[in-house]
Amino acid sequence: MWSEGSLLSYLILIPIEGEYMPELSADQFSLIYNMLSLTIAAMFGTFAFFVLAKENIAVKYKPAIVCSSLVVLIAGYHYFRIFQSWDDAYAISESGMYVATGVPFNDAYRYVDWLLTVPLLLVELIVLLSLTRERMQDVLTRLVIASVLMIALGYPGEVSDNTGTQALFFVLAMIPFVYILRVLWKELAAEIAEEDGKVKELIEQTRMLLMISWLFYPVAYIFNLAGGTAEAEIGVQVGYTIADIVSKCVYGVMVYFIAREKTMLDSAPVSAKATAKA
Repeated sequence: MWSEGSLLSYLILIPIEGEYMPELSADQFSLIYNMLSLTIAAMFGTFAFFVLAKENIAVKYKPAIVCSSLVVLIAGYHYFRIFQSWDDAYAISESGMYVATGVPFNDAYRYVDWLLTVPLLLVELIVLLSLTRERMQDVLTRLVIASVLMIALGYPGEVSDNTGTQALFFVLAMIPFVYILRVLWKELAAEIAEEDGKVKELIEQTRMLLMISWLFYPVAYIFNLAGGTAEAEIGVQVGYTIADIVSKCVYGVMVYFIAREKTMLDSAPVSAKATAKA
């Protein structure tokens, strides 16, 4: 079994070599460049929002906002490194096309980011549910293990140039992916149903948002099967950036709304709580 340190080393030390980078037009290069820049701004902007807005949240719900803040801060840093690596990996040629410089594009930063942030994304929502301590520990343990397996199994296929290897690890990574969605949808249905009316609605919307945003990841991953084309590179990079903005920034703001609603309910008169429950 890999330790966390050895897994991180494995992810960091295997960048995508320059020779596999496709030739891009100016528009194609700029699209990815600008999407990476947008994602950096979105992550750090959302982090600033959480820092400024956390005072509106009751102490017992602040762990969710702390997790949300860490997610976008960690992601913002890694996207900055991806942005730098992308810029270094290409140079414009005399023909006006962008060609590989030979400097490796280290897309592995993305997987290191996911290894740290995906478990936190799951913690954000679970800690806001009305679960017993034992139930919460059980659910979080299983979800965190499944999320680490999902990312670790996806990476070998991401960096491979063999279609069979890519397909194999795609299927393997989808097993914990489906398991996580099953837990969020099936196992937690009863607990979510017990939440107050507005809180229940927000949790259901957030859960749906998470599922939809996560579906971008396997779709973007499939673009790798196209094998080293400009279109495939755009599909992978743009697909992942959109998914990360939605699943980290937008999802985190939804988690904030849940925490804020619970905070207001806790401070409301008993009669108002009864109305909200109905």
